Amino acid sequence: MIDATLSSFERDVIEASMEVPVLVSFWAPWCAPCKVLSPLLERLEHGYGGRFKLVNVNSDTNPELTTSFNLRTIPYAVVFIDGNAIAQFMGSQPEAFVRAFLDRLIPDPAEMEHTSARDAIARGQLAIAEDFLKNAIAMDPARDGARLDMVSVLLARGELDRARAHFDLLGSKAQQQSTYESVRSRLHTAERAAYLPPAEFLGRRIRLDPNDLQARLDLAELMIAKREFVPALELLLEIVRRDRKFGDDMGRVKMLAVFELAAEQPELVAEYRTKLSSVLY
Repeated sequence: MIDATLSSFERDVIEASMEVPVLVSFWAPWCAPCKVLSPLLERLEHGYGGRFKLVNVNSDTNPELTTSFNLRTIPYAVVFIDGNAIAQFMGSQPEAFVRAFLDRLIPDPAEMEHTSARDAIARGQLAIAEDFLKNAIAMDPARDGARLDMVSVLLARGELDRARAHFDLLGSKAQQQSTYESVRSRLHTAERAAYLPPAEFLGRRIRLDPNDLQARLDLAELMIAKREFVPALELLLEIVRRDRKFGDDMGRVKMLAVFELAAEQPELVAEYRTKLSSVLY
């Protein structure tokens, strides 16, 4: 926490906010509510570990600044980011209010690492994504979204044991995450695939006996684990064609599971939903 004046405002607030959010608190020695808010802001600055900078402005000794902000009452708090005033509040607010106010404006470092990880995943840079995810999880071990993304990255890299270890560390609210079901399904499929015969062996079984539906199902599991959805769906569709009742309708059930896994490919899903419907009806 520092005290700013008209002469230091440019340096202490405008320039400083280019590096970190700056909360400017207008106060006065005679202001009773200020004596409640000021210690709270100082404590929060310390508790947020440098994620924002607190600057106090004495309105009595800096009337020019008070006038420039059209202040009619104090305490008054305003946050600057990148040189601009972006949000403010008046009066001595309770801690819960101030925390919520700050959390809307001030970047969460774990969230920033997680966002960088997702950007890397979108570019196919899995090693870089893993590093960002490690940072996010270290900063916030309860961040289930980052841990689920870590499981996905590790599955894509074939590191099944590490993926399972991270999945087992998910919190009780992880199922509320939008990616939970797809990641859980991918992990389950990969674990099943780890105990299946090689693809070449299964392919040979199918060539020798086209009605070996178990070989088709096992090969489809291997393809799903590799996220090779088209060959997997073709194998499963053929199972439905040959024997709808096989494995308690496993061909159809597994196709529906693949549709969930391939949700980011809507055209593919739509094509095979149509094919499945034509076979069923």
